[in-house]
Amino acid sequence: MLVAGTPAFAQSVVFLNPGKSNEAYWRSSAQAMQKAADSLGMQLRVLYAQRNRLEPVAMAQKLANLPKSERPDYVVFSNDYSTAPSILKALEGSGIQAFMAFSGIQEELRPQVGVPRGKFPFWLGSLEPNAEDAGYLTAQALIQKALKMPALRDAQGKLQMVAIAGDRSTPASIARNQGMRKAVREAQGMVVLRQEVYGEWRQDKARDQALGLFQRYPEVRLVWAGNDLMAFGAMDAWRQQGGLPGTDALFSGINTSEQAFDWLRKGQLTALAGGHFMAGAWAMVMLYDHYRGVDFLDEGLELRRNMFELFDARNSQQFEQHFSQTAVRLDFRAFSKYLNPQLRRYQFELAQLLR
Repeated sequence: MLVAGTPAFAQSVVFLNPGKSNEAYWRSSAQAMQKAADSLGMQLRVLYAQRNRLEPVAMAQKLANLPKSERPDYVVFSNDYSTAPSILKALEGSGIQAFMAFSGIQEELRPQVGVPRGKFPFWLGSLEPNAEDAGYLTAQALIQKALKMPALRDAQGKLQMVAIAGDRSTPASIARNQGMRKAVREAQGMVVLRQEVYGEWRQDKARDQALGLFQRYPEVRLVWAGNDLMAFGAMDAWRQQGGLPGTDALFSGINTSEQAFDWLRKGQLTALAGGHFMAGAWAMVMLYDHYRGVDFLDEGLELRRNMFELFDARNSQQFEQHFSQTAVRLDFRAFSKYLNPQLRRYQFELAQLLR
């Protein structure tokens, strides 16, 4: 551990990005991490797995096999497709410290990984957005808007809805679905959830699934989607059969892509939540502190924080002004406990960062 004030090379971090380099969500996640690194004087390298489920493990193994002088200080990884056990095994004995962000550990994986700093002492901890919030906020906003539009109700006066979820195994996907179902339950019988399908986060697959769902359930007028791409696919399908998204059917999505904000401001996308892409950037703050001897142990090793915001025309424009331009610097130093000893708890708030 470095002593405060000791000259040293910049703290180095590698992010094993499970997404594609042209995928809006994972690209924005990496860009936010880079802004945090720039603000804090850290070195960041991003490796994209291009949605290949085996690639994060292979990348971890390559890092572990590097000469000791070339290995990073930290690796940040995600548990997408339940790869955490294999990634941790690949890094074991390398001297690299690991931190998991964006997703948590499912209980069925506990026997393989245990808890942070246990079976794998170099696994420092995790930071997970409360993904249930995203599913709940978007479904609730979707339902509230639909309740004000009597023309969307079926012959029994109810609202029929379908859900296009991400995948069956990723914890974030499972939690988003749980939040969506909670909002449906709170509608007290006014919403009928006809079916849930899994679009694997893809626009093309969601479009095909939505076409089938619209034929199977002709009175469906609400579509909840687990991300923005799947919402776009469902909207494509609705247009293909002559419908007008936002007018005769309502759609919701999750993520902060430029296209999602555009559709939101045009009224074709009814509800949109985002902010979870910041989990990696907030993890950079925690690792900055950890490197300097300020541990997050007192807050817990597996942190779950509320990171989602429901966007509207106003705050979506504010968001884009800060994140769409790589030249715009953001000050993450205000969130560091090392730099702000008065902080007792990490306060990771997107709204505060955008001020």
